[in-house]
Amino acid sequence: MAGGWARDDSVSEQIEASTQEAIARMRLRRAQGAAGESAEFCDECDEPIPQARRAAIPGVRRCVNCQSVRDRAWRPSAGINRRGSKDSQLR
Repeated sequence: MAGGWARDDSVSEQIEASTQEAIARMRLRRAQGAAGESAEFCDECDEPIPQARRAAIPGVRRCVNCQSVRDRAWRPSAGINRRGSKDSQLR
């Protein structure tokens, strides 16, 4: 039910593309972590990463402090409002 110049299936294609991109990002992250190549020193502060952390989390790139800061700052993306606003539905 697209309007204007858009094809009828353009919304479905957009949803599919968004999903495929998210899956590709997650697979890349998993592959990087599965390689098991943990850093000896933190990528952000250059402090040594303890051997116990490297053994517990294969592919770790940050020390506990830097990772904690990143985890607190991370917010999930809002994504796309698939339902639209109430105003657009009333038109």
